[in-house]
Amino acid sequence: MILSAVMFGSIGLVLGIVIFVSIIVILVNIVTSIWAYRDAQRKGKSKEFALIVLIGTLLFPILGLIVYVIIRND
Repeated sequence: MILSAVMFGSIGLVLGIVIFVSIIVILVNIVTSIWAYRDAQRKGKSKEFALIVLIGTLLFPILGLIVYVIIRND
């Protein structure tokens, strides 16, 4: 009985850490996507292009941001 309580406690801790890290990653993804969208608008790109950048960075966070940073100075 005591062993199961200890195991459940450690599983709960791991689950809590995983949830916390997941929330941080999602928030960073949202913040970087908003930055890319606003940056595209600031650089004089069309609203459609900025919207595509927003959707691309939301769906493909790392790859989308890398591609945008590469093409943003065109």
